[in-house]
This record gives sequence, structure tokens and C-alpha cells, in this order.
Amino acid sequence: MQNDVGTGGHVPVMLERVLELLGPALSGPAPAVVDANLGLGGHSEALLARFPSLHLIAIDRDPFAIEHSTRRLSPYADRTTLVHASSADLAEVLARAGRATVDGALFDLGVSSPQLDEAERGFAYAYDAPLDMRMDTEQELTAEQVVNTYAADELIRILRDYGEERFAPRVAGLIIRERAKEAITSTKRLADIVREAIPAATRRTGGNPAKRTFQALRIEVNAELSALEAALPAALGALALGGRVVVLSYHSLEDRLTKQALAARTKDTSPPGLPVPLPAHQPRFRLLTRGAELPSEEELARNPRAASARLRAAERIRVDD
Repeated sequence: MQNDVGTGGHVPVMLERVLELLGPALSGPAPAVVDANLGLGGHSEALLARFPSLHLIAIDRDPFAIEHSTRRLSPYADRTTLVHASSADLAEVLARAGRATVDGALFDLGVSSPQLDEAERGFAYAYDAPLDMRMDTEQELTAEQVVNTYAADELIRILRDYGEERFAPRVAGLIIRERAKEAITSTKRLADIVREAIPAATRRTGGNPAKRTFQALRIEVNAELSALEAALPAALGALALGGRVVVLSYHSLEDRLTKQALAARTKDTSPPGLPVPLPAHQPRFRLLTRGAELPSEEELARNPRAASARLRAAERIRVDD
């Protein structure tokens, strides 16, 4: 969801490719698509404009995103259902909307530009702000609580698993020592602590040394990976025959989960050595992309925050009997 927002407007990542991939599934008389990460609504607006009979069910945990997109999508209000919820609740959202199946599913993962650019949200190490990082501002858990209350082994696990921080024990150790002196409540103090914990030789390369720690905390606070682990299978299970899914991810952990989920559904699981494949073990999906597609150079020039985007897509080719 790494989109550029400002006076120039919202720039949805890889928009034309998303429309191209979802298009064949949305050409029927009354198609439906679920946008699992609505954000500022750029992809959803383009889908509604391109496909005049499309009904959109869109989910976001950020109240600001729902409020903003309600206004943005107001010309299509009779064809939209916007829900304040986590994508982890996707199956429940579709059930409440009376949709047993959908024709398309879109996942634009990660953090949106308002969350990054509004200092008080506490997502970015570029600003000195309260340690918050909640996508859903109504939830209780914040990054400040994680940093100041989690045990050392839990901090190490989060930093290692979610931030891929190879110096996780050093960073966690210094956090523990510093919070014993005074609670760590600001993004600047945390960034300074991380910088001090990282060896000097490593600090000279790879950008801001706090990047991995902030990513890890954000994922923990918002349960991002567990939400994807619940939402993506639910969306795939809801796709009608010929339905398509497109996933835009922004770091290797999201992309790996997406790759695994699609791979599991696009391979023949028949026992080896059988003379003919077993229908029950035939793939339910086929990949529409060869590996992960990257943004074009033209798009990167227009929207530098798209640099980390990775796109994967698949189509349902069989339904369970």
C-alpha cells in the first residue's frame, strides 16, 4: 500500500497491471471484487470506473482510510460496501455481505502514505513522535507497549522474524537496559537506541539501521502476517471459477507467504507414479505471473515508494466438487 499522497493525489501502485490482471474476471454481468486493504481507495476507484457493473466489498482497519475512501468513492456508493475491519476477518465480511463467492480479490499490503507521513502515527523513524504504529487507532496494543513490556526473548523473536534483524539480541538487550532507566516513548529515542546497538561497520551501509526494527514492531502491533495468513486463503476459497487474485507485497515476509499460498494451490498433489492424475489432486489455480513482477522504471520515477513492490497473481481453474 506504499502510495504517494499529496497535492498531486493518490498514486496506486502498478495500477494498470492490476486492472489488466483482474479485468478478465470482472467482465460478467454482475461481478464482485473484494479489496482486502482499501487504503486511500485508488485501486478500488479505478476498478469501479473501469467496470460499470462491478460491486466492491472493501476492508480496512484504519478508520481514516474508511472515512477518506467513503468520500472518494461516493459517486459509486450504490456499488460499494466499505467495512472497518481487519483483513483477517475477510471471510466474515463476505458472509455478512451475502457473498458466497467473488470474482476478484486484491491485496495491497503494507503501510499507506498517510500512516507514514503523519508524524503522530509513529510509524516512521524520520519523525520524532510517540511510539504508536497502530493501523487501527481503536485497538489497544501500541509499539510503546511492545518496546516497554515485552520480555527480551520476545523482542528478539520479533526483531529476528519480522525485521530479519541479524543483530536482534544486541538491539533487544540495549532496549531492555534503556527502558529500565526510563520508558521509551518516542520514535527518535528508539531509533537512537537501535543505531547505538548496531555495529559501526554495519551502520555505514544499508540505509537507516532502525528500518528493520520499525518494520518488526509495526508487523507485531498490527498482526500483519497473521492477518495475511487468514485473509489470503479465505479470499482464494471465495473465488468463483475464473476468479482472479492479485497481491502487492512490499517486503520479503509478505511475498514469501503469498508465494507459498499460491504454490500450494497451483501444483498437482497426486501421489507419484500413478498412470493418470487424480482429479481430486489437480491444481485449483494457475499462476498468472512468472515469479514476482516489479514496477517499471517509469512508475518508479513517478512514485518512488513503489520501489519495494512485488506483484503476484493467480486464477481459479477448478472448483471443489
